[in-house]
Amino acid sequence: MTIAWHAFTPWSALAGGALIGLSAALLILGAGRIAGISGILGGLFVPRSPDTRWRLAFLIGLIAAPVLWGLFLPLPAVPPVAGTEVIVLAGLLVGVGTRYGSGCTSGHGVCGLSRLSPRSLAATLVFMGAGFATVYAVRHLLSGA
Repeated sequence: MTIAWHAFTPWSALAGGALIGLSAALLILGAGRIAGISGILGGLFVPRSPDTRWRLAFLIGLIAAPVLWGLFLPLPAVPPVAGTEVIVLAGLLVGVGTRYGSGCTSGHGVCGLSRLSPRSLAATLVFMGAGFATVYAVRHLLSGA
């Protein structure tokens, strides 16, 4: 295994992680809510009037941030790694998994672990293990290499 050192960007990753942590901390301190994206999005389908505004604002911010960035600097190129059908199927499987797991990686991995939640630790270990196993299977077992 080799590392693509030209693509290794620890400073931008550190800055992104710090911003995610800061936004999660501000949401829990300011609104008493967990910054789990699946829960925020899912809450819009069962609208409660005081919750709708902040949920929409959060999701609009997720979409607006890269759009605003793209106005000033080029967005990084993201080469497609699979066809549209595979990406849609993967997205649906992730959506089903977040419902069964009672949350997504952002809710459990960022917010739950920072609150020392045993349930979030178990969920994050399962997420990571499933990810590792999937990458191994796709790259080594299914590719014929």
